[in-house]
Amino acid sequence: MTPSATSMPSTAEPALTRQDFVSDQEVRWCPGCGDYSILAQMQRIMPELGIRRENIVFVSGIGCSSRFPYYMNTYGFHTIHGRATAVATGIKCARPELSVWVTTGDGDGLSIGGNHMLHILRRNVDVKIILFNNRIYGLTKGQLSPTSELGKVTKSTPLGSIEHPINPVSFAIAAEATFVARTIDSETAHLQEILKRAAAHKGVAFVEIYQNCNIFNDGAFDSLKDRELKSDRLVDLQHGKPLVFGKNRDKGIRLNGYKLEVVTVGKGISESELLVYDETAPDSSLAFLLSREGRPGFPVPIGVFRDVTLPTYDELMSAQIEQAQVKKGKGSLKDLIYSGMRWTVKENGTQA
Repeated sequence: MTPSATSMPSTAEPALTRQDFVSDQEVRWCPGCGDYSILAQMQRIMPELGIRRENIVFVSGIGCSSRFPYYMNTYGFHTIHGRATAVATGIKCARPELSVWVTTGDGDGLSIGGNHMLHILRRNVDVKIILFNNRIYGLTKGQLSPTSELGKVTKSTPLGSIEHPINPVSFAIAAEATFVARTIDSETAHLQEILKRAAAHKGVAFVEIYQNCNIFNDGAFDSLKDRELKSDRLVDLQHGKPLVFGKNRDKGIRLNGYKLEVVTVGKGISESELLVYDETAPDSSLAFLLSREGRPGFPVPIGVFRDVTLPTYDELMSAQIEQAQVKKGKGSLKDLIYSGMRWTVKENGTQA
């Protein structure tokens, strides 16, 4: 007798939930830290990606954000200061089928790790980089970071910082990263959408998250979070749509020569005059121009600045290896060691 379809054992894997991505480790961030929100949104979007947990790897360096791999029920590496992107590159090149994520901070990723960050971006390694930006060193108790604003008084700059800060999005765009975005820890729906967009991108994805450190730099982004102010202080980049913002949706951004300017729609200016944003533009000049904004009277752009498709480093490397194997054979490590210029040191100290 043939069993009915309903009585046959199911071969489909059960759907994953947020709880499947929650590890058994106690989350040890300061109460009220923005990191909790980022972790929660990451755990919420993971089941929607349709990726098995054993095929996901989180890599971190040193800092508050770098506790992240402990709290995700996936594979993970807690590496050394600034080197997460280098380790992630090695993982992706050795195991290209894995979904590789880097969680880093403004200090870890842009100070000691700035060199490695530059090269993973320009190489377009298929890795997703989530940079927590609180504009301070939190784990080491409140020193100046590469993104701290000019004049910032900290424990390491008691008279005020004399350093111009790094703009992480500008840095990523200048390095020709193929996906660049910005979001905010408290804008949970927006944060989830950006993380899903980053996960879907084929190539390097760089996401800056404005994240509050309520102990050492509390309120750094309050003007962007206040319910009464944020509609005038933020502009969400929407692909193929004009850049409109404001509580009454009556403000917009247009391009005047090489300069961006804020205008009021309806006062002799129509919406058709506004800049229509194209995140897929091959030329990243406009994306870079927008990334620099946030001056007085100008909103801070959030959303996707750039989303273009280019060959990835890991794919090109794999193809190059395959071509070499077709031409020369697979070879062996022993043959490699004993080929080319070599010599043997004899007992009497002579070389042969």
